[in-house]
Amino acid sequence: MTEVPSPRGADVGRRIGVGLMYGLWRPRVLGAWRVPASGPAILAVNHSHNIDGPMVMGVAPRPTHFLIKKEAFVGPLDPFLRGIGQLEVDRHSTDRTAVTRALGVLGKGGVLGIFPEGTRGEGDFASLRAGLAYFAVRSGAPIVPVAVLGSSERRGRLIKGLPPLRSRIDVVFGDPFEAGDGTGRRTRTALDEATERIQKQLTAHLENARRLTGR
Repeated sequence: MTEVPSPRGADVGRRIGVGLMYGLWRPRVLGAWRVPASGPAILAVNHSHNIDGPMVMGVAPRPTHFLIKKEAFVGPLDPFLRGIGQLEVDRHSTDRTAVTRALGVLGKGGVLGIFPEGTRGEGDFASLRAGLAYFAVRSGAPIVPVAVLGSSERRGRLIKGLPPLRSRIDVVFGDPFEAGDGTGRRTRTALDEATERIQKQLTAHLENARRLTGR
């Protein structure tokens, strides 16, 4: 039986994230109240910098289990990421173990974090993978769009790979929405239609977040 990561681990991860993110940068969090207070939810996060995931983990109102590429699970990071309830995923194949664990998180009423673009890029939700639609339609969990803005604008002077220390990073949570059409269909066509609906919602949220924050 595939083990579902513990909510306790994700809670520890959240507390570490709070300390690090607020200690190193100045997050401005908007709309966190939109995340459902209980029950399953999927945070769909744009991805333009490596700190986007830890930032959302630290500022989200609930502990979050992120699907993270297996390449990150190396050396001491491997037991650490597993210990804080994060999920390893092979992006280059159908990773049934990761799928089962992610659905297990949602089945237990937890929060799943996904970068729907599949990889770090422009962070504009331009190309979505079908995984997000599958999890949303299969579990019935609402999707909460999340825009992280400012993490890739400038490089830090001390550590080139990170945003400047104490710089402001905006995290904007949007209204939760259902990806399915209400019929419960999981056919390829239904998932394609759900992906299209999701992309429209996420793109609209990102545009709104940029207007709201002036970024």
